[in-house]
Amino acid sequence: MAGGTTIRHLLLRPDFRRLLLTRLASQFGDGVFQAALAGTVLFNPQRAADPVDVAAAFAVLLLPYSLVGPFAGVWLDRWSRRQVLLRAHVLRAPLVACVAVLVLGSVEGAAFYAAGLAVFSVNRFVLAALSAALPHVVDEPSLVSANAFSTTSGTVATVAGGGAALGLLQLTDSGDVAYAGVALAAALPYLGAAAVVAGFARPYLGPDHMARSARLSTREIARGMVSGVRHAWAEQPAAAVLAAIGVHRLCYGVLTLMTLLLYRNTFPADGPLPGGLLGLGAVVAAGAVGTLLAAVVTPSVVRRIGKPRWVVVLLTAAGLAQLTLGLVLQPATVLVGALLIGVIGQSVKICVDTTLQERIDDDHRGRLFSVHDTLFNVSFVVALLAAAVVLPPSGVSRPVVAAVGVLYLLTAAGYAWWSRSSAETAPERLRSTQ
Repeated sequence: MAGGTTIRHLLLRPDFRRLLLTRLASQFGDGVFQAALAGTVLFNPQRAADPVDVAAAFAVLLLPYSLVGPFAGVWLDRWSRRQVLLRAHVLRAPLVACVAVLVLGSVEGAAFYAAGLAVFSVNRFVLAALSAALPHVVDEPSLVSANAFSTTSGTVATVAGGGAALGLLQLTDSGDVAYAGVALAAALPYLGAAAVVAGFARPYLGPDHMARSARLSTREIARGMVSGVRHAWAEQPAAAVLAAIGVHRLCYGVLTLMTLLLYRNTFPADGPLPGGLLGLGAVVAAGAVGTLLAAVVTPSVVRRIGKPRWVVVLLTAAGLAQLTLGLVLQPATVLVGALLIGVIGQSVKICVDTTLQERIDDDHRGRLFSVHDTLFNVSFVVALLAAAVVLPPSGVSRPVVAAVGVLYLLTAAGYAWWSRSSAETAPERLRSTQ
């Protein structure tokens, strides 16, 4: 599978193009669905929500899956990942239809969140499977470029789906009927993704050693999960990047709720940089531009200075940005901040995904990407819940912004130390095994 490592060379591979198209269709649908759900909870004039309500909504939608996600990752290392992707996308179509019916009926509370949780749970399964399958369609030297291009393209597809949903909502009165219709529209790209991934042969995307039976006992699942965690801990670079992405998501969760409150309650709805749903859409678009820049910059920078140094630079830049630009809390600076966080967050994620794919063998890779996904969600929700307690309804709190900046800088220092220690002990571990 040797060959060039540029995007052009990657796109010459039909298997890479097929997996990429599966991701793009899937994440476009995610964008449509998430915009409909966010609009329903945050900006629907027929509903209302305070900071605690918003944080609780995220917690209900993300935490239950996050508690079982790592165990579900054991299945990704036993079942055909092609079958997981195919069935998951087919399943999501009726699930989003259920959510649309509940929105149309103005249903709130447990039933609404349970339906949304079902869609989000399947979505996390899909993303973990896509990342675990990527090494089967590219060679190892191409992994940084492949991750940069595929994950960034997926993020852009999500933003494009959200933009399409916002465009549709602008043509309506943005009530329950409109949000229900947009949510239902997400079923089309999900079914499209299922049709694309069906073109792979069943064993093509791994794992290398599939189970003869799809059934797993509770003991087998627990044993597999423990094995996966031990495998990650033994690979210190993998453990270090997981810790770094966890702290980044804590910071990102605080900034997310702050941004939502600023655009919902503080920034005026008129003017060149309006508040409300349109202004929030501009923030999302700025973040998408940042992810594109990350895809362009990260592969070349990693080739020059390596992943560990690049992660340190990124976390340091994030801290300095919050301690300067972030303290202004105006629409223009929030947009610039979203652009920078887009670059930083996506660049760190590219380094995390590539490190896991390089350091973790295929029989553990599904578990580790599920652990990564769970850490991603739990850190985000914990930060949201904490921010809901300390942030005022206006979202304006410069001490909180400063605390986020300091946390980024401390994480950069800690990651630099951990990476240096791992590099120094690696030769010793190698000699001890000889």
